[in-house]
Amino acid sequence: MAVLKTIHKVFSRDYRVKGSTLMETLVATVLIVLIFMLASMILNNLFSNTIKNNNQAIKTHLNELQYLQQNEQLRLPYVETFQNWNVTIESYKENSQSYIEFEAINSKTNKNLSIVKVENQ
Repeated sequence: MAVLKTIHKVFSRDYRVKGSTLMETLVATVLIVLIFMLASMILNNLFSNTIKNNNQAIKTHLNELQYLQQNEQLRLPYVETFQNWNVTIESYKENSQSYIEFEAINSKTNKNLSIVKVENQ
């Protein structure tokens, strides 16, 4: 038994692992939580801006309306609501030239997409 006690004393002195205090552990935990919160807020802002600025659906719809107008399947003036977009198509003349304006205005963000096409005569 005496031999085991001396071996235990030798190993416990030489290979002692110093533990951290409670205060150090709390500070490290708070720093990790703050970094995680900051990173999640940045990613949330990035993703929401990407979704908010995605105009691909309305651009595709305006191209479809251009195709329909070009093949004379659309009566002008044309007004409709597509998702959150108010779509208007109007024909007008300026300097003896005919134009067709395709305009889409987002009702939530007031973003405006407009395509002006010269009409062939």
